[in-house]
Amino acid sequence: MIDYLRQFNMASVLLRLTLAVVFGGIIGGNREHKRRPAGFRTHILICLGATMTTATSQYVYVVLGLYSDVARLGAQVIAGISFIGAGAIIMTKWRRVRGLTTAAGLWVAAIVGLCCGAGFYEGAVYGTALVLVAEVFFSKLEYRLLRDNREVTVYAEYASPSCLEEMVSRCHMLGIKIVDVEITKKGDESGNSCAVLALLSRQGAGKEDILQTLGGVEGVVTVVET
Repeated sequence: MIDYLRQFNMASVLLRLTLAVVFGGIIGGNREHKRRPAGFRTHILICLGATMTTATSQYVYVVLGLYSDVARLGAQVIAGISFIGAGAIIMTKWRRVRGLTTAAGLWVAAIVGLCCGAGFYEGAVYGTALVLVAEVFFSKLEYRLLRDNREVTVYAEYASPSCLEEMVSRCHMLGIKIVDVEITKKGDESGNSCAVLALLSRQGAGKEDILQTLGGVEGVVTVVET
């Protein structure tokens, strides 16, 4: 039965398109739950489009009998999905890159679609399962590892240079090592300056203590972890 479904016929095409919708929805469901820009429907459409691309290549070669490189259209999907993935990656005002996991999920959804379109059902099933493991279980493991991390990056917006000097002084009082400092000027009418500080807590000061201490400096407008 599985050999029959690997052949190019109406039953196999329907199965491949159906699996693309199911697997794309499974991958996108997790991103939709986390309210990411590319969610449930986006992953389905990308997975379905990749499947149709591969199936079209096979149709041209098998049914129409035209000489064609079957893998050529699929290769264009891998490159083309990069443009969509790039649109999901943004830089926040706190100099933090967001959307990398969503972009990677879109790319994987396209690969799963290629597997479905080629009749590589085992790869599509196992690939989708491993994506779920990475997004659901590994994310919790990552959170636990970062929770005890002594390194913290802080974005601070302040009114005058003396505020930055006071923040540096308080970091030294807490036993916090300043690994790196990046200072920029905020582009609005307030005229405030911004700084991104990479800190290393050597004496066990928690993130909440660091944010509360730096936020208590007079003239500091915003202090958040990035």
